[in-house]
Amino acid sequence: MGYALDFGWLNGAVGMIASGAAMTIFLIAVTSVIGTILSIFGAAARRSRHPILQKAVATYVELIRNTPFLVQLFFIFFGLPKLGIRLDPVVAAMLAMTLNMAAYTTEIVGAGLDAVPKGQKEAAAALGLQPWLVFVKIILPQALKVIFPALTSQIVIMMLESAVVSQIAVRELTYEADMLQARTFRAFETYFIVTLVYLGMSIGLRRLLFAAGRRTIAGGLA
Repeated sequence: MGYALDFGWLNGAVGMIASGAAMTIFLIAVTSVIGTILSIFGAAARRSRHPILQKAVATYVELIRNTPFLVQLFFIFFGLPKLGIRLDPVVAAMLAMTLNMAAYTTEIVGAGLDAVPKGQKEAAAALGLQPWLVFVKIILPQALKVIFPALTSQIVIMMLESAVVSQIAVRELTYEADMLQARTFRAFETYFIVTLVYLGMSIGLRRLLFAAGRRTIAGGLA
């Protein structure tokens, strides 16, 4: 017996899909901003003169990068309550995603910092600029220019990995797709549509980040 495609249910499902996509976008927006900021501090800390700080950041990065994201998520959502720390599913998802992304982007940002010639820092210091101003206006914009493609890819990857948070009942796109599939019994059509939505969001996010990155880098170098 052949399988007959049926998309008639889609009209009544647009709201659920849009709601799930909006939650996914919200999660990655918060995660990207906080995770990138933390990674800048993390990369700077790994290059500081304080061995304890260097070791602490290195341990955090290795721990996160060598354990599954799903385990990290479950530890935060199911494990922390045993210690009396109970988090809302959305908060737990944002925390897990941010910690995961910050670990990966710390290495990416660090590679960018290492790529900036030391002469740039020395020349700026010779002009009497404060160290923090040298970092913000001279070093960081050049580092971001080098690592921006990799940083953009990491953000897109994190958005796709956000599908995992459906396991703790966060109503993002994959969660809504599971609910629709259970309601309509049209698994092929449901996940086909959701695949297209994820594809569209990935392309749109990548273009948005590249446009924002060009403006940010230009402003930092100005």
